[in-house]
Amino acid sequence: MYEHQAALAASDNGSRFYCAETTDEATDAQPVYQNGQPFGNLEKPAAKTKKLDWDDQEKVLANLVESSIMQGIFGTDVNRRNFLQAVGASAATAAIASAFPIQEAVAAIVDAKGALEKTKLNIGFVPITCATPIIMAHPMGFYEKYGLDVEVIKTAGWAVSRDKSLSGEYDAAHMLTPMPLAITVGSGSAATPWTMPAVENINGQAIVLAMKHKDKMDPKMWKGFTFGVPFEYSMHNFLLRYYVAEAGLDPDKDIKIRVVPPPEMVANLKAENLDGYLSPDPFNQRAVYDGVGFIYKLTKEIWPGHPCCAFGASRKFINEAPNTFLALFKSILDATAYSSAAANRAEISTAIAPKNYLNQPETVIAQVLTGRFADGLGKVRNEPDRIDFDPFPYHSFGVWILSQMKRWGYIEGEVNYKSVAEEVYLATDAQAVMKDMGMATPDVTYQSYQIMGKTFDPSKPEEYVDSFAIKR
Repeated sequence: MYEHQAALAASDNGSRFYCAETTDEATDAQPVYQNGQPFGNLEKPAAKTKKLDWDDQEKVLANLVESSIMQGIFGTDVNRRNFLQAVGASAATAAIASAFPIQEAVAAIVDAKGALEKTKLNIGFVPITCATPIIMAHPMGFYEKYGLDVEVIKTAGWAVSRDKSLSGEYDAAHMLTPMPLAITVGSGSAATPWTMPAVENINGQAIVLAMKHKDKMDPKMWKGFTFGVPFEYSMHNFLLRYYVAEAGLDPDKDIKIRVVPPPEMVANLKAENLDGYLSPDPFNQRAVYDGVGFIYKLTKEIWPGHPCCAFGASRKFINEAPNTFLALFKSILDATAYSSAAANRAEISTAIAPKNYLNQPETVIAQVLTGRFADGLGKVRNEPDRIDFDPFPYHSFGVWILSQMKRWGYIEGEVNYKSVAEEVYLATDAQAVMKDMGMATPDVTYQSYQIMGKTFDPSKPEEYVDSFAIKR
């Protein structure tokens, strides 16, 4: 039994959560590996437990149910906002209540004491460290804590994950943060209302180059290179494009960008099908472990705190199973908070390393999660924020991603950045649920960002797109 599971077992039937932080007991150091050989030591942290009380969640459930009813009536948040602006909130509520018994519907579900509409769920994941909360929630008991029987299903890549989600084979899935936006606006698939209730990780990616390119540290020297990214609708694609364009290269003319499933990145680098890639871990660290590549740049050096992967679910699932959705949402938030604590990373590395999850050497995963790693160029780096886990889905994340989709021609015509971002990224719901769970919660849903010296103001996305010399 994992230490975390033992803590849950000792709680009041799971009604109280024990969060690991530190321990007085020392643990063994783990070696850092490069070229398959030990290369320095990785200190392995341990944990002690701290008790947190959970407040009653009925108010949050009521808000989600009312939101779902409004979504069903108006179809999109844009229509809802237009209606509210036209007649006023009080008149709108009265008009809707006269035709649809909102309070009775809410009361019926609350009176059922949050009974789950379904408990057995299928959740797809791609085997990368970005999916840590979704994966580790399975062996470490987070889904079970909230009354769910979840099967986490390993999926080769995101095109498959998207299609299985759209078909209903997956109830929810590990997605890339651009995917719910793309699905909603119909870029790359039929337009289907989708949501991103939570971010899974921030940072956590890297640009890797083949060892033969150790002398090509200036991106201006990459003309003619072939790079891999895991999916078109990915932060990896948009960050790679952003980075090379800032160096004066047109990503559609001066380099080639190929979609390669993450588990195939290292093999393609070794076979010289790729000169490099911008990929999720553990496949950046695995290239170093196998001696075929080196870590050129962590993506946090391009945009500190950028979002990457997410928990995605359809509007249909939320509307049809609001109690189940809330339980799943809480389990993901809970697991994400646990993953964020540095003291828990070694335990998590052990939990997600096996074949049915990441199927990678534990030392490779530990180097990623702890941030102490060999870079492939003879150095051991210490970057504690190489990857972190922060679930809040800022609307401004969505606006930035949409700006890059517009910049590179993935969406055309007029884009209502704010409306789409707020329809898909459930920041308001996340605020309510996180506060109810006792988690620190931002008071705002929009932020400005500094990305390679350029300021992104989410209130001026069109000006931002127009400011770039290289675009479609």
